[in-house]
Amino acid sequence: MIQPFGPLARFLSMIALGLLLLSTLPPSQAQEKRLPRTAGVDDTKMGPYRALAQLAVAASQKGDNATAAELARILERTWDKAEDYGGDTALSKTNRPLFDQIDKAMDQFIAILVDHATSSPDASKLKAAYTVYLEKLKLAD
Repeated sequence: MIQPFGPLARFLSMIALGLLLLSTLPPSQAQEKRLPRTAGVDDTKMGPYRALAQLAVAASQKGDNATAAELARILERTWDKAEDYGGDTALSKTNRPLFDQIDKAMDQFIAILVDHATSSPDASKLKAAYTVYLEKLKLAD
């Protein structure tokens, strides 16, 4: 049974909020290329990471900095675990230089959100880090 404020209920509510926020985002450059999509997430290797970043930015733009920071942390943990347990197909094994570029861009993007869980980050710094991160992800799709 799910408790009203238990970890699972909180996670599920964040997923629902994320899907709602994702549906309100303007089209990204990835969408302009007509990548195959399912439920608002492009079906590329980097699609889930891109979607989590979009959700985090959308939360930040709406002033929900705690959720933005939490989503950024989920993005980081998801990336790290996929690379740790991705076996021979993990980007860290197949293209280490590209993995390092993406990882560095992600760390810079995430740091802005995590460091501002209780306050608004500098919008121009966030946009710049987000743009760089998305550009790096495109290289691995």
